[in-house]
Amino acid sequence: MMERRTFVGTLAGGLLGGPLAAHAQQPPRVLRLGYLHPGRRPASPTLNPTSLVTNLRELGTTEGRDYVIEARYAEEKSEQLPALARELVQLKCDVIVAIGGLPIQAAMAATSTIPIVFLTIGDPVARGYVASLARPGGNVTGILIAPEGTLGEKRLALLKELVPRATRVAMLVPEGDTAASPQRQEVRQAAERLGVELVVVEVIGGDYAKAFTSISAARATAVFVAAAARFDRDRQKIIEQAALHRLPAIYEWPHQVKDGGLMSYGASAVDINRRIAAYVDRIFKGTAPKDLPVELPTKLQLVVNLKTAKALGLKIPQALLLRIDEVFE
Repeated sequence: MMERRTFVGTLAGGLLGGPLAAHAQQPPRVLRLGYLHPGRRPASPTLNPTSLVTNLRELGTTEGRDYVIEARYAEEKSEQLPALARELVQLKCDVIVAIGGLPIQAAMAATSTIPIVFLTIGDPVARGYVASLARPGGNVTGILIAPEGTLGEKRLALLKELVPRATRVAMLVPEGDTAASPQRQEVRQAAERLGVELVVVEVIGGDYAKAFTSISAARATAVFVAAAARFDRDRQKIIEQAALHRLPAIYEWPHQVKDGGLMSYGASAVDINRRIAAYVDRIFKGTAPKDLPVELPTKLQLVVNLKTAKALGLKIPQALLLRIDEVFE
């Protein structure tokens, strides 16, 4: 009798404990990280899947073990973005990182539940991405490249300070990039206040040589390179054309100056990469986007390439020299 009770108890324990033990041994689900970019591969170094992987690893979240990346590029064909965003939703991504205005809009149209982390410039409240910076609400939050506006006014003023003779400035903008409209408006208004004639030149079909020929034909004496992911990616082509035409130019990111551009003013790309990764990591670990305020850059850097300035015959004013955060020689 005792043996029978022992057998029944063991059997019952096995029936109850077996599935629970098996369940406990199941590995955690591998998450999916969506990445939506308007441009071509490879993306600009400001934020790309490689930088995300690196920064997430520093936070203890490892690709392959904890998550996989689903990267989608529109190849500069904005009409493809809605379909690419829907594809990421169909793949059941746990987070979608959207780079720039049009990808953000496409991702928001595709889902109201999957968390979206954006990187953009301009006012996300005015554009309807979030309810407020402090309390985004909904499924969207992210990082701003500029603390307010687009930094267009400040960049133009710095360019004019370094190149006082620049009374006619060309603004280089991407072809068909509607997201650049607020930037154009800010720079145009700044030009009026500074007494600068602004000439807007679009880069058609990626032909930078033709764009700079147009700039020279317009007798512009300096170039304002608009903040744009494709200009970051193609920075070497722009830098080469600016040198060829002996035109001083201001850029968005320090690495554009490190690679030979004259000057830049803006946030640190390294810092922005880390902050985007930190938001993705927190969402992976359960924080809701509505509880993550939209972050603004806390430090802006003025960076100058002294070798490029010397090649252009420019002498940096002492007042400007004292404000430079980093120099390349």
